[in-house]
Amino acid sequence: QLQASGGGSVQAGASLTLSCAASHRVFATYAAGWFRQAPGKEREFVAACGRSNGVTSYADSVKGRFTISRDNTKNTVTLQMNSLKPEDTAVYYCAVGNALVPTSAGSPSAYAYWGQGTQVTVSS
Repeated sequence: QLQASGGGSVQAGASLTLSCAASHRVFATYAAGWFRQAPGKEREFVAACGRSNGVTSYADSVKGRFTISRDNTKNTVTLQMNSLKPEDTAVYYCAVGNALVPTSAGSPSAYAYWGQGTQVTVSS
């Protein structure tokens, strides 16, 4: 199971940190990713991290503003979001699975386990 937290409502330019805690004993063997879905839109890829912090991948829309990291000792993956924009408003989902980062990092089907989502709202 994955439990996401850290969402909220902020002004444009602010920062938020999303966290995702995994109960899987084998968390360290999986790639971890974040996706988001805005109302009326399809779920889109945000960021992914390979089994360690050595390989990461980002959507162009968040590159330079968001940072994904993981702590395999705590079974957690974190998304640090800076310089938030109104277009970042969405429900954010964490996921883990056998995705290849970066090759298949952006494909939802590459992730077997999903968290429940946490709402991020950015106002202008």
